[in-house]
Amino acid sequence: MDILVIGSGGREHAIVRKLKESPKVGKLYCVPGNGGIARDAICGPVGAMDKEGVLAFAREHKVDFVFVAPDDPLAAGMVDFLEEAGFPCFGPNAKAAEIESSKVFSKNLMKKYGIPTAAYEVFQGREAALAYIRQQGKYPVVIKADGLALGKGVIIAQDEGEAADALRSMMEDKVFGESGARVVVEEFLTGPEVTVLAFTDGEALCPMASSMDHKQAYDGDKGPNTGGMGTISPNPAYTEEAARRCMEEIFLPTVKAMNAEGRKFKGCLYFGLMLTPEGPKVIEYNSRFGDPEAQVVLPRLETDLVDIITAVAEERLGKIHIKWSGKASACVVMASGGYPGSYPKGLEITGLDGNGQAAGMPGVTVYHAGTRWEDGKFYTNGGRVLGLTALGDTLEDALQAAYEAVGRVAFDGAMYRRDIGRRKL
Repeated sequence: MDILVIGSGGREHAIVRKLKESPKVGKLYCVPGNGGIARDAICGPVGAMDKEGVLAFAREHKVDFVFVAPDDPLAAGMVDFLEEAGFPCFGPNAKAAEIESSKVFSKNLMKKYGIPTAAYEVFQGREAALAYIRQQGKYPVVIKADGLALGKGVIIAQDEGEAADALRSMMEDKVFGESGARVVVEEFLTGPEVTVLAFTDGEALCPMASSMDHKQAYDGDKGPNTGGMGTISPNPAYTEEAARRCMEEIFLPTVKAMNAEGRKFKGCLYFGLMLTPEGPKVIEYNSRFGDPEAQVVLPRLETDLVDIITAVAEERLGKIHIKWSGKASACVVMASGGYPGSYPKGLEITGLDGNGQAAGMPGVTVYHAGTRWEDGKFYTNGGRVLGLTALGDTLEDALQAAYEAVGRVAFDGAMYRRDIGRRKL
């Protein structure tokens, strides 16, 4: 099969690398791709949101299957558009992708179908939201922009002043554009956080290996939210009992709820969970692979990814068995100085290729997120630049190898967290 992957980040590089392992793949394409992806797939200058451009590319290269990876094109109906033109896809249609693209929709879905989540209210005006927060008088309080915001649309306010600032920036200053026109104000949950990605064809659901993301920019879970600064898999807090409860109380009820709403979900359903003293609760849903969760989960997948994505598209997922490696996995993200705020681009990256450098280390994979390749050199081209992932017999082994790889790579102003996998559970 000739397969086209849509997207340009570290998640897409992880997907491309896993697809490349399959003997069933002929030509592998990625649009728009990035400097690192271009070594593993044929890239083209087509934007991930350009429906007509993607369709023209798919037709020109006679691809057999399209993997739509990022949230924005899923929410915009890329899958609907391509399937109507005759191209089978992996990823949910626009109606199903609303489980991520609207926090209001997903919270109301959980309330309607009794899926455990944090108590919340929805607001369209800043004053009404602030009055509610004052009335509750409980801090910290969680404030979420309704729409997509590159993984940065959640602010945990520690007091009334921070809550007022968050509401002003979202609803009046429009830092997330129209995504902040409505906000969800919800209670702050406590407990270990867990991410579980799951393959589903709308009937069967197969959870992937668990993981733990590190969203804050700085060590000790300090600083602003980012798209993710590192991950580990498996998550030590995710016990067999927690997995059983999540399947019974959250995963299968979510699939059934979406079907009941006429929004059959086919693709990768992301469950962001909190293991609270009362039991597991949903923090958020995503309608695709997480980034950088994909970078630690996919290296542990032993079943051919082509078999899985075609089974999902053809609604026969229940007939295949998916195997996972018993090894642990760790990913450390190297970001540009200043991220998630403003940052420079075009800085030369050294230490990636060649003898004794990161890409040659056993068990280590360098995933490119924001890079470009020019005149025989890699340069930075985004906020999150690289994800260095290592497999190990234990989590300690994986972390040690990932950080050793980070130590071999350099670019001006490079920042990364030094405490990935050290969070107290």
